[in-house]
Amino acid sequence: MVGVTNINKTVVVLGATGQQGGAVAAALRADGWGVRAVVRDPSGDRARALSAVGVETVRGDLGDSESLRAAFSGAHGVFSVQPNSGQAGADVTNEDEVRFGAAVAETAEHCGVAHLVYSSAVTAGSTTGVAHLDTKSRIEAHVRDLDIAGTIIRPATFMELLVTPGTGLDRGHLSFLMRPDQAMQFIAVRDIGRIVAAVFGSPDRYVGRTMEIAGDALTGNDLAEHLTQAAGRTISYSRLPATLSAQDEVLGKLEALVDDGRLAGNANLDALRAEFPFLLRFDRWLAGPGAVLLAEALRASDTGIVLR
Repeated sequence: MVGVTNINKTVVVLGATGQQGGAVAAALRADGWGVRAVVRDPSGDRARALSAVGVETVRGDLGDSESLRAAFSGAHGVFSVQPNSGQAGADVTNEDEVRFGAAVAETAEHCGVAHLVYSSAVTAGSTTGVAHLDTKSRIEAHVRDLDIAGTIIRPATFMELLVTPGTGLDRGHLSFLMRPDQAMQFIAVRDIGRIVAAVFGSPDRYVGRTMEIAGDALTGNDLAEHLTQAAGRTISYSRLPATLSAQDEVLGKLEALVDDGRLAGNANLDALRAEFPFLLRFDRWLAGPGAVLLAEALRASDTGIVLR
């Protein structure tokens, strides 16, 4: 719904050609905001797709403060999310991520942006020993030190990650980080966008808050049950093989973070669902936004596992 507060106001979205930023841009457009996406190449396919749905695209680089100042000029809000070293194909270091996150926040302050929303991680606030997670705590601290109205969101693990090629669904099996009887929280990327739009729409309610957000909590057995029903064939579940976790230090640490609760998530789901009634549970996500991704995963032949 278009709100009175967002008429003729623009929010700059970082990462709009990716999952989170794309969801935020779509949700803001649906709520009547002007959206300006900072992209490396405005002529690229993803940038042109944004332009086609009414998003203004401007060339910018997280490492170029001058381009950020130009992009943020006259903007009401900024949504900040950075690439990180844990993403497949990312060409950034952990220090790059921190530097980029700090630069975005400082530039937003310098340009007089009224509201900054930073997307962090559920593990922020503690030292995890996983470098691409611990960067979030450092960026959060920097945001809080600035003289800018800010909101920090800490999304749970994306539901989308469960149906990526390489998790085993094409072979009738899912392997992930938790034990079969262990609950872990998840969120649909679409809902991150909708929450961020709600945050920008009600600044008096959300400025100064740090919010852990999730849409559902499921055990491995729950995942198998929902996936079996959605796929129309049996999908079993097990934790990642111990040999794999032993070979990959980061995967081993991620499993430990699930076991101690920090990566499993601790959001108050009842309170969140009351505040954001649109939040999707996993079964509804599978039947809606996740249906195409599930179908692709069921056909996939890629055996690589990417869980970072």
